[in-house]
Amino acid sequence: MLNLIGPYFRRLYETTGLNFNVFYDQYEFDRFITGASNSLQLIFWTLLLSLVIGVLGAWAQNARSAIVRVVMDAYIQAFRNTPPMIQLLFFFFGLGTFMPAVDMGGYSQPLITSYGWAIISLGIFGGAFNVEIFRSGLEAVPDSTLEAAESLCFSRWQAYLYVTLPLAFRIALPALTNNLVSLAKTTSLAYVIAVPEMTYVLNQVWSDNVNVPEMMLLLFLFYIIVVTALAGVLHFIERKVALPGYGQ
Repeated sequence: MLNLIGPYFRRLYETTGLNFNVFYDQYEFDRFITGASNSLQLIFWTLLLSLVIGVLGAWAQNARSAIVRVVMDAYIQAFRNTPPMIQLLFFFFGLGTFMPAVDMGGYSQPLITSYGWAIISLGIFGGAFNVEIFRSGLEAVPDSTLEAAESLCFSRWQAYLYVTLPLAFRIALPALTNNLVSLAKTTSLAYVIAVPEMTYVLNQVWSDNVNVPEMMLLLFLFYIIVVTALAGVLHFIERKVALPGYGQ
């Protein structure tokens, strides 16, 4: 790829001083690709974890056990009312210090890396909002639908998994889309615990080459493209699964 675009960007630097060296220097290009790959993977796993937490948390909010409901409410309040950056620092520097280290043969490595803590922390943060989003969707499902499922001898879990949750998902999808898009952008905060995602990598590039404006522009465009693509996919799914008469 550098053989195609490299000469153009090198000539651009020589003639204008605009230094997009990640597109003509092999070492910087490799760093750029690594950062982009890590960012995309971080977004994927964070969104997936937040969705799993949202589904299970919405179920727990309607559990028969009062203890489970209280614990879930406490979790929601704790993680919705604290900044995501503070949560990242708490998990990495707070809980991380209590995690055992793994002997890698001459040196020790934490059992959970900064990348793992970023997924856990941001997934839990986003999950707290997803729980409430799924709960609102569940409450919008008519009682008659649940009664029909019970008349077919569905257990509470079966009725939730096969009847109310699919309907709730479709009803809650517009709000869920907004939260997932916001969470995708929030993953850029992972640089504060040295996760080698795009923000962290490009920060290293502009520190080494003093090309801050160019790398900031590139970082800005990267998130515009990624988040726009994510929003487009989610809006497409939203249109495809919309149910007339439910939340319309």
